[in-house]
Amino acid sequence: MTPFGDAVRRLRAERGVTQKQMAEAIGVSPAYLSALEHGRRGKPSFDFLQRVAGYFHIIWDDAEALFEIADHSHPRVTIDTIGLPSSHTAFANRLSRTIGMLDENAIAELDAVIGRRLPRP
Repeated sequence: MTPFGDAVRRLRAERGVTQKQMAEAIGVSPAYLSALEHGRRGKPSFDFLQRVAGYFHIIWDDAEALFEIADHSHPRVTIDTIGLPSSHTAFANRLSRTIGMLDENAIAELDAVIGRRLPRP
C-alpha cells in the first residue's frame, strides 16, 4: 500500500464512487486504478494526478497536498549510498531487510528522528 493509494481509496469512499466508475471517468482501466491503490504501481504521472484532482473537484491547496503524497508513493525505493560512509550503506541494507517487521510506532519514531534532522523533501 502507498500513501497515494490510501488517499485515492479514501476519496472514493467519501464520495461513494467505485473503482470502475472513477476509472471510466478519468480514462484509465479499473485494473490500473486497483494496482495504484494497492501499491503495485509506481508514482502516477502529473497528467493522471490532474485528472484525479479534477474528478474529485479538489481545490488547488488540497491538490498540491495530493501531489506531494503521490511523490512519496514509490513502492520500490532505491537508496544510493555511493560516496557515503560504510555505516550509511549498512544501515540502508538493514532497513531494506527489516522494514516490513517494524510496527507503526517504530516507523513514526524513525520518521520523527529524520524529520528533526532534515527538512521534508
